[in-house]
Amino acid sequence: MPPVSTLPRSAPETQGVDSGGLADLVQALADLPELHSLMVLRHGHVVAEAWAHPYGPDMPHELFSLSKSFTSTAVGLAAGEGLLDVDDLLLDHLGDRAPANLDPRWHRLRLRHLLTMTTGHDGDPSGAVFGERDWVAAFLAQPLTHEPGTHFVYNTAATFVLSAVVQRVTGQRLLDYLTPRLLDPLGIEGATWEQCPMGVDTGGFGLSLRTADVAAFGQLLLQDGVWDGTRLLPEGWVAEATRAQVSNGDPVVGGDWWQGYGYQFWRCRHGGYRGDGAFGQLCVVLPDQDVVVAATSAVAEMQPPLDAIWTHLLPALHDGELPDDPPGRARLAHLVAGLRLDPPAGEASSPAAERLAGRVLVPDNARWAVRSVTLEPGADHDVLTMETERFGTLTVTAGHGEPHEHLLAIRHGRPERVLVSAVWTDPTTYVVTARFVESPFVGTVTARVLKDRVDLESRVNVGFDESDRLSTAVARLDG
Repeated sequence: MPPVSTLPRSAPETQGVDSGGLADLVQALADLPELHSLMVLRHGHVVAEAWAHPYGPDMPHELFSLSKSFTSTAVGLAAGEGLLDVDDLLLDHLGDRAPANLDPRWHRLRLRHLLTMTTGHDGDPSGAVFGERDWVAAFLAQPLTHEPGTHFVYNTAATFVLSAVVQRVTGQRLLDYLTPRLLDPLGIEGATWEQCPMGVDTGGFGLSLRTADVAAFGQLLLQDGVWDGTRLLPEGWVAEATRAQVSNGDPVVGGDWWQGYGYQFWRCRHGGYRGDGAFGQLCVVLPDQDVVVAATSAVAEMQPPLDAIWTHLLPALHDGELPDDPPGRARLAHLVAGLRLDPPAGEASSPAAERLAGRVLVPDNARWAVRSVTLEPGADHDVLTMETERFGTLTVTAGHGEPHEHLLAIRHGRPERVLVSAVWTDPTTYVVTARFVESPFVGTVTARVLKDRVDLESRVNVGFDESDRLSTAVARLDG
């Protein structure tokens, strides 16, 4: 599989990395629920890279809150161009969007407080903000409880407001501003960023990049903003953005989550820092070890992937070149080649399929997005026709062997690749799997065919709200 990026490749031992330790890292990450991709860089060289089928190096992946680190970088670039200063008052940029009779604390809120998640909110206001059409006005309408700069609260809406400020001072959406200054020099192509209802990039989430793009960003940070001998980021910005600007908890008991927070970067143990996003999207930079780790995943808990890095990668790092290790490299190559995330195995058909053929199944749960579904079984694939409240009629082909690929715009308005498969795991159990390969999400619907009904279970592998990950319903079979 040819590399997408122009980052140089090297045998691990040449860069002082033990191949056996890299193999242990790959195995540990693969033992978590879902590793999608991994790249490890040492001394600026890729020493390990892996993608679990069906993911690949050319595929973009949603980064969730790892997007925040790119927003912070845009702020740094705008500061370097004299368009803003981190000590600017927010209302000097967006005061025209604020309601009357603001709490006096709003008049003391600076861009620095947005960057460090110390806006003065008592809790994250993002849910209330993102439920409105005008996110900037909604943010400025939220009450402040603390003096800005004194109270850390993770605040995705604050990052969005930074995106709005950048758009205001540059006249460009965040992605367009970053493209010639950051993305093009790093060789990043095809980046996309979700937008709010009023056309501002969401800032705190919504950026999709390839794993190699994340790795290149991490390497740029490690090199203090210099790429191929050219300074891309203002001198000193990386050090300022990635140091512990504020305390966010007890570093002794809090693992990697309470080591301090910078400008949209988390501090790590072992002298490192990281941008990270929900469900295991990581850009870990270890200056002391001259290492960058980029990964995409679908994990419910973020600490285990970091623990795997500390447990397996750190002991594999050495100061000088190591002797060649053909058995270690062979083991690493074998593990990488075997990474697969296949749908459930089963039979293409079952006698129960004949009972369902052509029948309109109506789930009795009003919370289900699908109001009815009709199955047309086939030898190589099945056809599922669904009536939905939000999207109207959806017809998908579900493969029995290889999944069928679709471009569906059912999550955030733009088409994305979805692999759909369907098998009978036993004579009465039908399993449909939809893997959204540009994201962490996999949806599974299990139908158990009984005498007079079909018991339905819908499950999503990861999610922000546990109550929304599992839903059940019943469809009656009359006659």
